[in-house]
Order: sequence, then structure tokens, then C-alpha cells
Amino acid sequence: MGFLPPLRMRMPVALLRATALELAVLAAHMIVYPSGLIPERRASGSASSGPPPPGSPEAHGLPDGHGAPAPSALPARSPLHPPAVLLHGFVDNRSVFVLLRRSLVRQDGRHVESLNYSPLTCDIRAAAELLGRHVEEICARTGRRRVDIVGHSLGGLIARYYVQRLGGDGRVRTLVTLGTPHAGTSVAPLASAHPIVRQMRPGSAVIEELGLPAPGCRTRFVSFWSDLDQIMVPLETARLEHPDLMVRNVRVSGIGHLALPVHPAVATGIREALDISGAEAESAGAISVA
Repeated sequence: MGFLPPLRMRMPVALLRATALELAVLAAHMIVYPSGLIPERRASGSASSGPPPPGSPEAHGLPDGHGAPAPSALPARSPLHPPAVLLHGFVDNRSVFVLLRRSLVRQDGRHVESLNYSPLTCDIRAAAELLGRHVEEICARTGRRRVDIVGHSLGGLIARYYVQRLGGDGRVRTLVTLGTPHAGTSVAPLASAHPIVRQMRPGSAVIEELGLPAPGCRTRFVSFWSDLDQIMVPLETARLEHPDLMVRNVRVSGIGHLALPVHPAVATGIREALDISGAEAESAGAISVA
């Protein structure tokens, strides 16, 4: 029984390491956060000087691209990869994806764009509708029929609602979620004063809607969940369980909620998730970064 003490100490040590990493990530993110408040523009000369057309993503405060050039000037790189859309979490912005975006562009040559939704957003359904408009604009501009989406936390829930409830499965090839409360989270009860937090609670109308049948859904889902994610209560709520969906749940060990979109090991897992297909997409997986 001499092996029991090390086992008892393993989790506290891992938790301490994860907490230290979370604090470091938070500190670094606070520095770059202001840079993500303003949506990045397309390359100069690609956008018209007039106001955005009514009903367009730009008219609703959405970015008109993540540094993307005009349709005629879009790079012909990575023809096998659809555009990747990155969607941040609650009270965050596109700056959280600086490292992941760089990884997707440099390693895979992907066309990558980010979406900022307002921190005052109070309804997941409304945010999902705006996401749908943004996806349509990207498809029209790039000439691609489908996109991949990576959503962190609330962003994953918004993207899932778009896919399951608003017909987004016709546009989204693969949806990767990072620390997303698919079954709702009970963390921070006092935060329920915010309407969108109430929608992320177990048993909310939105969570119940996402549990409804979704026969024929064409989108593949890959859900990364961490065994040290203090925002997911219980931890398993970040696992996506639905009988009608093509799902692959990937357990991440050794990091917390904030580190999921910035850790290089997770970035590698995301790139691999966006490249797999068929039966592989439905198999379980694990990543250890401890």
C-alpha cells in the first residue's frame, strides 16, 4: 500500500500547477484583452468606404473578417481546409485566440476569422442567429460551402445552438468546443443575475432545447473537457452526450478553463480534430499536459 500517499498527493499538486497556470494565463490575457475589443478589418482596399449593408454582420457589430482580404484576393492556400471561425466565451473577446489562430494559420495554412459578440449579449439564441449571419458572409466571401468552428466556453454553446436549432449543420462541418457547459454548469450561483448565465444553468430552456432530438445532424462535434476545469460544475458537464450527434469527447488533464484555448497541446489536438473524419470523429480521446 506504499503507493497510496503519492496518489493522494498527485491531484493537489496537479491542481496547484493548474491554478498557477490559470493565473498566468489570466494575467497575460488582461494585457492583450484591449486589443481584441475592436474587430480586425480586412486588408486595405478590400472593403468599401460606405456603411455596411443592412442585415450584414458588420451592421450588427460583428467583425467583417479577421484580417481577410477581398474575395478576389483571398489566398488559394489550404484548399482542403474550410475556413475556421473562432468564437470566444462569456465577457471575453477574440484576443483569447491569438495563439490558437497563429497555430491554425502557420501549421495548416487555414483561413481563420474571429467573431466578437457584445459582452452585453443576454440571449444565446440571438447570439446564435448573429453567428449564422457571420457564417453566411464568410461562405459568400470565400466561396466555400462550409466552415469549421472552435468555441470556448459559452462560445461553444452558442455555436451548438446554431448548428442544432437554426439549421447550421448545413454550413458547419466540424464544431470543436473547449470547456463548454453542454449540460449546464452550477458554478457561481450569484452570477445567475445575468440572463445569459441563467441560460447556462442545468435545466434551463436553452439546455433543454439542445437535448431535443436532432436526427440527421450533419455536423461533427469534438468536445474538449478538462478534469481540472473549475468553471464546469460538475466537470462532466463539458462532455457532449447526445444520441443523435456524431461526437468525440476528448479529456484534457492538467490544465484549467482559461488555459484550454491557449495551451499548445490543446491547439495540436484541435488541429487534429479538424482533420479527422468518419469513425475517428466518434471515438474518445485524451490529452495529458501535466
